[in-house]
Amino acid sequence: MKTDRLLFGAAYYDEYLPCDRIEQDMEMMERAHMNVIRIAESTWSTWEPQEGVFDFTHLHRMLRASAAHNISVIVGTPTYAIPPWLAAKCPEVLAETHAGQERYGRRQNMDITHPVYLRHAEIMIRRLMEEVSPYAHVIGFQLDNETKSYDTCSPYAQKKFVAYLKEKFDGDLDALNHAFGLNYWSNRIGAWEDFPDVRGTINGSLGAEYRKFQRRLVSDFLVWQCAIVREYARPDQFITQNFDYDWRGYSYGLQPEVDQWEAAGPLTVAGFDIYHPSAQDLTGREIAFGGAIARSVKKDNYLILETEAQGNHGWLPYPGQLRLQAFSHLASGANSVMYWHWHSIHNAIESYWKGILSHNLRENATYREVCSIGSDFARYGDRLKNLRKKAEVAIVLSNEALTGLQWFPTGRTLQYNDVFRWLYDAFYELNIECDILSARDVDLFSQYKMLVTPALYSASDTLVGSLRDYVSAGGYLLSTFRTAFADPNLKIYADDQPHGLTDVFGMTYDQFTEPVNVGLKDCAFPLSESLSTADCVRDWMELLLPDTARSLASYAHPHWGDCAAVTENRYGSGRAAYIGCYFERSLLRDLLAFLAQEAGLTLPAEKYPVICKRGINDYDKEILYYFNYADDPAEIVWRGGDARLLMQERTARDGDRIRIPGWDLIIAERL
Repeated sequence: MKTDRLLFGAAYYDEYLPCDRIEQDMEMMERAHMNVIRIAESTWSTWEPQEGVFDFTHLHRMLRASAAHNISVIVGTPTYAIPPWLAAKCPEVLAETHAGQERYGRRQNMDITHPVYLRHAEIMIRRLMEEVSPYAHVIGFQLDNETKSYDTCSPYAQKKFVAYLKEKFDGDLDALNHAFGLNYWSNRIGAWEDFPDVRGTINGSLGAEYRKFQRRLVSDFLVWQCAIVREYARPDQFITQNFDYDWRGYSYGLQPEVDQWEAAGPLTVAGFDIYHPSAQDLTGREIAFGGAIARSVKKDNYLILETEAQGNHGWLPYPGQLRLQAFSHLASGANSVMYWHWHSIHNAIESYWKGILSHNLRENATYREVCSIGSDFARYGDRLKNLRKKAEVAIVLSNEALTGLQWFPTGRTLQYNDVFRWLYDAFYELNIECDILSARDVDLFSQYKMLVTPALYSASDTLVGSLRDYVSAGGYLLSTFRTAFADPNLKIYADDQPHGLTDVFGMTYDQFTEPVNVGLKDCAFPLSESLSTADCVRDWMELLLPDTARSLASYAHPHWGDCAAVTENRYGSGRAAYIGCYFERSLLRDLLAFLAQEAGLTLPAEKYPVICKRGINDYDKEILYYFNYADDPAEIVWRGGDARLLMQERTARDGDRIRIPGWDLIIAERL
């Protein structure tokens, strides 16, 4: 979605504050050039304290005050945290999961398929929409919050699952039993009415299919909410959802519980929440990969609906880092930066997840930096909004492959998102920007010089055929271990691995193991000085047997030394490289730098901690961001003709040396 301005703001909850200070807060926001607040998503029990008893006092206070201060509003439907009376009235509304029955207390603990929950959620949504409809400065609506299925395994959900399988297999139980291999351990199902509780299954195919079904429940739930909201929304109001990511204490990888490409279908614009370490641990990686996924789901610009201000313990940003982070979001294609949230909370679970204001609610260093960001957004936003981005490398991601490796892990600890981030982060440090594609985006493959498939464990014949065609037509395919190993039902292919691609890669393998004291040798790609290849292989290794492929590295091991670890092959008009093991990222950077050049990419002169991002603005001018993610100042040499340095208000000439202070940035617009 294109916007007429950058959106800059925070989540705001008048009902959370310990005193009445709404006018003071709005004045402070206005001084900071903040132009939007998000409200309402967490407050069902405030709006409806008892069944059928509604009180929208705080809602109207926020709407009236924000209007008076020229601050737009995004209204969230408060359906992700149910009120106590609903749980008391119908305890079955609380989700029954693989771990048992939920208890009331935390958020996101309900069964989104339960008819009682859906009935009361619809009443709440409709009443809320009626209340906010008169306000012209409400610019959009957020559906729910970071929606998941919450692992619902209720009778309602499992009944829907059986119906889903009947449709998928046209009612043919023999086809289901064969596809999922249910003959094993007497799991074969002889009648639909005998279908067992899925929580007990030991069958990876059936278990993974239920996870896929749970992802569909999320998509269906958002379609349902969106239809209700659209009955009331004006044509100029957008509808979004704040998707999130795999969580490892911060945003880490592809969200395993939502098919975000499918779930984003009914939305006007994708919204995302990105959180990450800061201070000495700030790298920008999470902002970059998160932005790549965010712009992928709608193939367009997106909104950052939540990100940190002071944030979690240990995340207090150094001076300048908040500004660096804000512009990093814009450089990835975001049209907004919104903080969770305006003030630090004085009670409850997120008391120490600090907002812009600390607990004393006074101006502080974070607020003053927010003012600086807001001033820059107001001054330069017209040149920076709606950034059009197109990379030469695309990483192909798959929820099905992710689920497959949850059932059949790689080594002892390595998960799907670890492999994705291993590759993405290495490209990032080389300043090779990457787009993200869904494994269903086969029609877009030909637009990229290089396609990368991290651990694409589950792959259909259609997808395999598309990868073959891509290479044959001149593309460069880079795949890792465990690619094309199983079909979409997680049944392992019975031919040579990788399935359907052995001639493309010019090699095969039929043995793999967990490496112990294994290194790499005979590397055909240049290695950085001081890098050691001894004992660098971790977690997983496939013993590759080249046919037409050349070996780019083999194993340094007394017994596996004749087997290749990395190969490259010519196929048709293109090439395909295969990485058969997991090793240290410093070595991976060297390998990717070599392969990128083989694929015809030009490597930037800058390397991490200087990060370069680029795109085309509304004036068809190229915008280049240079970020310095380090304490020490950095220097770049400007190349490519004259450019205007936006915030320095001067012109850069070809060959100029430009200094970037620590934790700072420059933005150039080519003339």
